[in-house]
Amino acid sequence: MISRNFKNVLVVSIGFLSLFTAYGGLQSLQSSLNAEQGMGVASLSVIYASIIISSMFLPPIMIKNLGCKWTIVAGMACYVSYSFGNLYPGWYTLIPTSVILGLGGSPLWSAKCTYLTISGNIQASKDNKKGSDVINHYFGIFFFIFQSSAVWGNLMSSLIFGQDTNIAEIPEDILQTCGAFDCGLNVSSGNSTTNKPAQKLVWSLVGCYIGVGVLAMLIVGIFLDNIDQEQTSQFRENREPFCHTFLATFRLLKDWRLLTLIPLTMYSGFEQSFLSGEYTKNYVTCALGIHFVGFVMMCFGASNSLSSFLFGRIARYTGRATLFFFAAAANFSCIIALLFWRPHPDQLPVFFVFPALWGMSDAIWQTQTNALYGVLFPRDKEAAFANYRMWESLGFVIAFAYSTFLCLEYKLYILLAVLVLTMITYPIVEFYEHKHPTKPIEQATYESHKKTQEANIITQTWL
Repeated sequence: MISRNFKNVLVVSIGFLSLFTAYGGLQSLQSSLNAEQGMGVASLSVIYASIIISSMFLPPIMIKNLGCKWTIVAGMACYVSYSFGNLYPGWYTLIPTSVILGLGGSPLWSAKCTYLTISGNIQASKDNKKGSDVINHYFGIFFFIFQSSAVWGNLMSSLIFGQDTNIAEIPEDILQTCGAFDCGLNVSSGNSTTNKPAQKLVWSLVGCYIGVGVLAMLIVGIFLDNIDQEQTSQFRENREPFCHTFLATFRLLKDWRLLTLIPLTMYSGFEQSFLSGEYTKNYVTCALGIHFVGFVMMCFGASNSLSSFLFGRIARYTGRATLFFFAAAANFSCIIALLFWRPHPDQLPVFFVFPALWGMSDAIWQTQTNALYGVLFPRDKEAAFANYRMWESLGFVIAFAYSTFLCLEYKLYILLAVLVLTMITYPIVEFYEHKHPTKPIEQATYESHKKTQEANIITQTWL
């Protein structure tokens, strides 16, 4: 018999799986499907710029007024609006829906992280376990299920676009422009395979994405327990001054640990944007065609999902630092190889090796960074995870912003530089936390309608 908290973790995970089956598939296709005047990449940049703005004030306000459950549902509705914008993609449809998605994105993720942290602490107090271990386990389960959305979303796009009868063979002169050997800014204009599939196929795909997005809202709205309802009610009765809630995200920037983690958090945005924006366009679409993007990203999703589950479980034995350095080594190797690799259709297996390794690394960046924020800032979870989304989104915005005017080679060098900076700054925080573990807090206040109890929960995962 699974515990109630574990059931809630599964509900949140399945809801996000359904929602990001749609959004993940659309994001992977934007740089190729809506390539005119860089419209697709521009919409992604607007999304993450809006997430930065919403991270500044919306998460604490929404979570404390609506509670985690209904904040998640509201955020999901914002994501579904972006799918509607892709029915008839244009500047006047994609940009407004991108803004709506961005405004709902930070509260959605902050509420999810807060919900999993609360659930992990409650379960740890029941089982007499370390809160950090249970939180790591819950985040591992979440990302195991969530990251598989890349498999299903991209499978849908590949199967639907694979029905297109206008797939042309790519000439050798076009293949010479693929990868980092060419600047990579004019891929869409030279390669006939990047032309949009038949409009009917695009509508079919987007219609499916809208359906699974609405399904996600129903799953969470019906089956997720409102575990922080009591705290939400108390907040409404004893409201803090608006400025206090509004500035909660910025007040946490006084903590030097958070400032030191900014390169790590921003790198998460840089590395995800590179795979979905640059690798899919300059390697996959350029050399194989847009109908292969889904299959390649499925490999990324499968690797990411399995690795999330694995690393979420073994983190208690290896420690976070070991996993972070392993992910850095894998990404470093991939970046160096991508600088010298000239993609060609005859090397088909190689196109899947890079996303597989990238997915393994991304699983570590996602699960361990989220868990690290939960461990370091147990008293300011909403503001901490809002900062996480804000700085990660800044990484996305910067990467998507220079996507249309910097050559691919320089983009890889920038990615490499941010990775090196990350592995210089992150160990400082980890070492300090190892020497001075974050003080435990009382977690029994999270349990509604139950006897109050004290539990020492949050401690450090060993190095």
